[in-house]
Amino acid sequence: MAASHSPGPAPRTAGTPVGPGAVAGDVADPAESRPGAQSAASTTYRADLDGLRGVAIALVVVFHIWMGRVSGGVDVFLVLSGFFFTGLLLRRAGSAGSVGVWSTVRRTLRRLLPALVVVLVAVLGAAVVLRPYTQWTDITVQTLASLFYYQNWQLAWTWSDYLAADPSVSPLQHLWSMSVQGQYYLAALLVVAVVTALCRYLGRQGWLRAVLGVVVTVAAAASFVYAAYGTATYQGWNYYDSFARAWELLAGAGLVLAASIRAPARPVRHVLAWSGLVGVVGCGWLIVDGANRFPGPAALLPVGACLALILSGTGLAPEDRPWPNRILATPLARKLGDIAYPLYLWHWPILIFYLAYRDQPRAGLAGGVAIVALSVVLAWCTHRWVEQPLRLRSGAGLTAGGGSPRYRRVAGVVVSAVAVVMVAVTVAWQVLVVEQASVPSALDPVRYPGAEALASGAPVPEARVRPSPLEVSADLPPTTVDGCIADWDTREVVTCTYGDPDAERTLAMAGSSHVEHWLPALQVLAEQHNFRIRTYLKMGCALTLAEDATYNGEAIPDCRDWSRDVIDRLGTERPDWVFTIGTHPRLESGDETPPGYPDVWAALADQDLNVITIRDTPWLRRDGGVPYRAGDCLAFGGTAAGCGMHRIDALDEINPGFEPASYFPNVFPIDLSDAVCTDELCPVVVGNILVYHDEHHLSASFSRSLAGPLGRALHPLLGWW
Repeated sequence: MAASHSPGPAPRTAGTPVGPGAVAGDVADPAESRPGAQSAASTTYRADLDGLRGVAIALVVVFHIWMGRVSGGVDVFLVLSGFFFTGLLLRRAGSAGSVGVWSTVRRTLRRLLPALVVVLVAVLGAAVVLRPYTQWTDITVQTLASLFYYQNWQLAWTWSDYLAADPSVSPLQHLWSMSVQGQYYLAALLVVAVVTALCRYLGRQGWLRAVLGVVVTVAAAASFVYAAYGTATYQGWNYYDSFARAWELLAGAGLVLAASIRAPARPVRHVLAWSGLVGVVGCGWLIVDGANRFPGPAALLPVGACLALILSGTGLAPEDRPWPNRILATPLARKLGDIAYPLYLWHWPILIFYLAYRDQPRAGLAGGVAIVALSVVLAWCTHRWVEQPLRLRSGAGLTAGGGSPRYRRVAGVVVSAVAVVMVAVTVAWQVLVVEQASVPSALDPVRYPGAEALASGAPVPEARVRPSPLEVSADLPPTTVDGCIADWDTREVVTCTYGDPDAERTLAMAGSSHVEHWLPALQVLAEQHNFRIRTYLKMGCALTLAEDATYNGEAIPDCRDWSRDVIDRLGTERPDWVFTIGTHPRLESGDETPPGYPDVWAALADQDLNVITIRDTPWLRRDGGVPYRAGDCLAFGGTAAGCGMHRIDALDEINPGFEPASYFPNVFPIDLSDAVCTDELCPVVVGNILVYHDEHHLSASFSRSLAGPLGRALHPLLGWW
């Protein structure tokens, strides 16, 4: 992070990371210090911006630990990153005629990687000790993604839920913003280098700012429109998307390029300063669902507040700046600014490991204070003994920065070696362990009776659990493997055929992945009784006609439109039966038939279609509604019963789908809960087979074992055997 600077108007002469991962160069170009030549970059050292990042990181930490939501602090960091890094490039281009691509890359990596490597190694070590081995795969994948700055895309691909921290969340999830910034640095470096070279070639060096201004304006406008659209359609992806986030960084870059901006009039400065400070501090309170709205138009609040604070102190000596800027320049705020980057790196994994260890969704007051204290101590140590020694060049400042030249060389070698070993270990785990795990294609029904152990009292001999906790993550229904389920970003209706393709009788499976996980059982029945299965599936999308369709609180209009198309297709293709889901778990306990389900049944009745609705299987939740994976629990020493749920907590005593289905002569509910749960308990291992693929989907192996109970339930309805 930043080297220590004395307060006052001395020009900054060394680059400073600004916020988590931000890299800044000289704030003042000597040429800009002449009267009349001020730009958006202040002509004096901006201690208030050091304090701004300190306040922003404090807000991030507080909101993550105690509020379970975003604060807007990361958006402030992104603006500062664009402001300072773009300013650095412009000053280099102006003074040397070139941005020095390779020297800038080396300098940037020297500032960012050491602290990141230290935290990543600590997370890997803590994961080995504190997390089940079934989670090591995800953590190693995200470690590599964080180290090579594509963690945001890794999270976008999996649509991780950032609404709140709980033990099911990755301890590296917060590093998405580092990846966004790193990608911006690379893109900005290349664009400025190309434009600088082109202007020099044409002999038009004076065009540099104008050309870049056009590029930044167009790119920022396109990014903002894209982000606004994504907020309303694919927010789970949009939140992590680099292009959706680009306008926030480009807002800071645009301020640097606006060279004609002068210091605003005194009354305007005070309005900007106070409104900016209130906007930064109050953002998380005013926008309580920022994870569902950023980086869309709602992010104009933290972005605009940050720009206002930058402008309010532009071109002024520290003593002439408005009071909010002076408050931000106080020693405490600046000290927080100094450790902002390592504090951001440390606080989230400490929080997540604490929650996982305590098995609770919130840290509480005492736990939160302990997390903050430990995070601050580790951040200071990282800043003092890792960041500063490796950031500074040889010279007098090195002693103040944390050690002698020899210490700097040794620390650099150690950090580099650790990074290489970390990459080797994570890759080895993936190649030698994860990829060698075999998914069972078929299990001996005598040794592995599965659901029949509960449904018909089949004996259960001694045998190791299959699939194993490490294997089960790959024990998937064929539609997922074959790409026959529409993902979050696919609007089109994807259909595939299973069973006997030449059969005269057709069963259509329509709905979400909770319909999909019954496919292995239905395949067994289709092979035995010669019928065709047609799939109409989409992730997270139970059939719905609701105008405000949502999933986990996020609007998914594609689901509504997709559902209408599916219902129309079913009416045209005329399957003999439609198989879909009939219930959904309540957040607190038990299950229900959501109000929108009967609307779908009515629409299918209008198409004169017969419908089978199956009761959903229990979703694994601990006290407080925290999800957990069966494989994780078993890998951490849990038992089939201990990792399960009490039936009364998972399911209502009577299938809630019975009553609404009674109003539709074409709807026939079935319930296989007794093949998954005993009267008292829903264990995670039944008949030597691991029931769950994750928190709430059946493993393909257990689904196949349900073929017998499912066949007995379907027989009187279908009459096909």
